[in-house]
Amino acid sequence: MTVGIRHDDLRRRNRALVLTALRTADRRSRTEIANLTGLSNSTISAITSRMIEEGVLLEFKGNDNGPGRRGRPQVALSLNPKLASVVAVTLTLDHVSATLIDYAGQPVDEEAADLITHDLDRQALIDAVVGCVRKVVSRQGEDGYRPARIALAVQGITSSDSSSLLWSPITPIENTRFAPALTEAFGIPATVENDCNMITVALKWREPERYRKDFFAVMLSDGIGMGLMLKGELFSGTQSSGGEFGHMIHIPDGALCRCGKQGCIEAYAGNYALIRNATGGHEDDPPGAVVSDVEIQKLADAARAADGPERAAFLKAGRAIGFGLGSLFAVFDPAPVAIVGPGALAFDILEAPIRDAIERTAGGKHSSAISFDTEPDEMPLMREGCAMTALTKVDAEIVAPGAIAEQSGRQVA
Repeated sequence: MTVGIRHDDLRRRNRALVLTALRTADRRSRTEIANLTGLSNSTISAITSRMIEEGVLLEFKGNDNGPGRRGRPQVALSLNPKLASVVAVTLTLDHVSATLIDYAGQPVDEEAADLITHDLDRQALIDAVVGCVRKVVSRQGEDGYRPARIALAVQGITSSDSSSLLWSPITPIENTRFAPALTEAFGIPATVENDCNMITVALKWREPERYRKDFFAVMLSDGIGMGLMLKGELFSGTQSSGGEFGHMIHIPDGALCRCGKQGCIEAYAGNYALIRNATGGHEDDPPGAVVSDVEIQKLADAARAADGPERAAFLKAGRAIGFGLGSLFAVFDPAPVAIVGPGALAFDILEAPIRDAIERTAGGKHSSAISFDTEPDEMPLMREGCAMTALTKVDAEIVAPGAIAEQSGRQVA
């Protein structure tokens, strides 16, 4: 009995390795999959043959091996896009979007809507999200892509069980249980995820050579957020999504933050804080309205042009970010950092004060090992992170040998 269980577990693990290898490329040969997974060619052949029979994989035979090359045509494998699909949802300030993603990870259809999130009550906010998903799903019809899971990314603190939005600056409503509402509406599992966590997941899949086991993704926008990948696993708290880098204290009893506390990193580095400091506002002034990316770009241009209040605001922001990172590096050791969001476009101004502040902390002991990269457009990353979160959960269900044998005939066109 024990031997049977171990053999089954091994088979599950090997199938999971094959799926992961194919998720990082459109098509791969069996030899490439063997090299990536470390499995033998015979094992790969047996696994992929069964998965082709089940409809999980598709096989493509090329007609040309290239100039001067001989032998049998190249054969490539890919994930079957029609096997299943997922819906990636993003809820940001005054905007919601839902994207249908096929099993191969490609977008199929999208629906988006503008709304005033601060003015909606709990049920109206839930209805807006459900309605957006319903529109994109309903267009598929009977023979279209049938969603197997939904993943929603939202700015703010989400529950550790991925069911609820606990708090967000985009709405005064707290403890909104989006996942149960989506599951009830569509009859499939749904999760609610922190937006920075989804960005972190996307980066790991998009650039595995750089973002592998340990790295930090810092969002610089109207709010300041962070996702952490530790030992190859996304960090989350025991009570919430965790990683609230923007609300670490930079200066006790300092500037007023949008969260209502004082002295947070965000109160010095968020877009509203940059405007407040550049225009001579007082630290106790309530955070203003959401600042557009265009306005921040104008502020950055002024900071580049002259040594005035605009540059001073960016230097203050850089120091807040740098001291925060230095504190984290004292705990986790330095690791690659992705600067994501509109603030990445001003990283040329921020980098020097960030590095200077890091070097003044215990975490700066190995500052030469710290590398930064920038990703100004966070929305595609949020969507990709949701898609991969949902798809890997579908993969885990498909990994069970024979788990889809009965349903593959219904799902595959």
